[in-house]
Amino acid sequence: MLQRIQTYYLGIIIVIQVIAVSGMDFIRFFSDKYVYKLNAWGVSVERNHEYLPSSWSPDDSLPEGSMVPVFIGFILIALLAFWCIMSYKNLDRQLKLGRAIFYLYLVSAFGIYLLAIMGDSFIGQKIVSNEVGMSYWIFICGLPLSFLANTGIRRDKRLLDSLKRL
Repeated sequence: MLQRIQTYYLGIIIVIQVIAVSGMDFIRFFSDKYVYKLNAWGVSVERNHEYLPSSWSPDDSLPEGSMVPVFIGFILIALLAFWCIMSYKNLDRQLKLGRAIFYLYLVSAFGIYLLAIMGDSFIGQKIVSNEVGMSYWIFICGLPLSFLANTGIRRDKRLLDSLKRL
């Protein structure tokens, strides 16, 4: 189990998912008055300290943040990767789980990218600029690792199938 390279790739994917769920920001949206931060636990709102109008008082209330269940997908990817590591004796199941991890990872990365592009409609305010956080880039690093894990699983399956012919 530990001598196979896909075990290391899947282990790194689990670590990446734990980092993504830790609460670091994926995307920050800057409006005139507020900074909206999207992380795995939802959207949080802070005041934009570069823009404080003269009529602003400390008692002004912030708009409500929203709870987006993004963390469920991250936890699901981590659990699937762990299950894929533990099913090392059944290569057919491991290959199916590897494909599921890759496609779920691809859909998650594409969804977060769409949120970065369409932040105006998601938040409901005019966005001046947006900034992609470090957690997004760490999350994206796992996509090639899931592809490489699938390649390693397929290579092992091909090797075992060729040995069965002998």
